[in-house]
Amino acid sequence: MSLDVSGKLLSLVSSRVEYRDGEYVVRIPESEVEDGDVEEGEVYRIGVIDPSEVEEAGGAGGSSGSQLQPPVEEGEIRYVEIEDIGKQGDGIARVERGYVIIVPGGEVGDRVKVEVEEVKENFAVGEIIEEDVYE
Repeated sequence: MSLDVSGKLLSLVSSRVEYRDGEYVVRIPESEVEDGDVEEGEVYRIGVIDPSEVEEAGGAGGSSGSQLQPPVEEGEIRYVEIEDIGKQGDGIARVERGYVIIVPGGEVGDRVKVEVEEVKENFAVGEIIEEDVYE
């Protein structure tokens, strides 16, 4: 699948469209707001991807529906550039689809080699294993 996005991709989430009180609603996970990717009250452009293009998650008995899988795995080594600082002072790097890797100790502009330690649906945590690297 090829996806052209104009502007900066801040976040990519999977969500069901729900009808509530005369409106259709797309939920944004709380973690996206807590991580500073989106802000309550702001207006954002929402893209919609055909569900047939999205990997199925959950397996037998799962109720999570279709969701994109994180683009990183635990133990994976990545070269990233720190783009922002999160609310708790950690470095923030973005990889494919705007997926966030939180890098404790990272500073804006740092190019670092990280090992992914923890992977969640909307973000991962990586430990710096080498600083000042250039791809």
